[in-house]
Amino acid sequence: MTAPNADLRAAYAWARVGRERLLAWLETVPGDVYTLERPEFAFGSLRNVQVHVADCYRVWIAERGLGETVVRLDPGALPDVAALRAVYADVDALVDRALDAFVSPDEPRRVPFRDRELEVTGRWLFLHPLTHEFHHKGQLLTMGRVLGFPYPAGPDTDLGLPEEAELLSS
Repeated sequence: MTAPNADLRAAYAWARVGRERLLAWLETVPGDVYTLERPEFAFGSLRNVQVHVADCYRVWIAERGLGETVVRLDPGALPDVAALRAVYADVDALVDRALDAFVSPDEPRRVPFRDRELEVTGRWLFLHPLTHEFHHKGQLLTMGRVLGFPYPAGPDTDLGLPEEAELLSS
């Protein structure tokens, strides 16, 4: 029997390959550069962008999709890439729980958003943070270049190939 939402699970696995490449690159960036606050950067630093992305998954999927209580992450409590890896392991588990719970992913549902409600689907609740991650990944790569640590030539940070996703999962 196929797992529920197999298509969304596959898309997330492919995205995780690109995330892993990004995290591996960020581990080569000096810690003081990773956390360096620059007012012209979105969210201030490389680390803060990654925290924002993780919070996007947590708020849209856990809070709005699953009705769980979410406390926003404190970037200062996450000093390095290793700490963010642990956060993303929790995000991976959250996505898995949500895809188990979203048994009718295209069924409309109402979720709180600021001072109103939105009508979205479970599929949208999953795809919003996923595409949001890719948007910010481009910012991270540009910020790294500006800081003097360009992403190296080689595999890009887009979707990984299916066989790469299988290796990451094992």
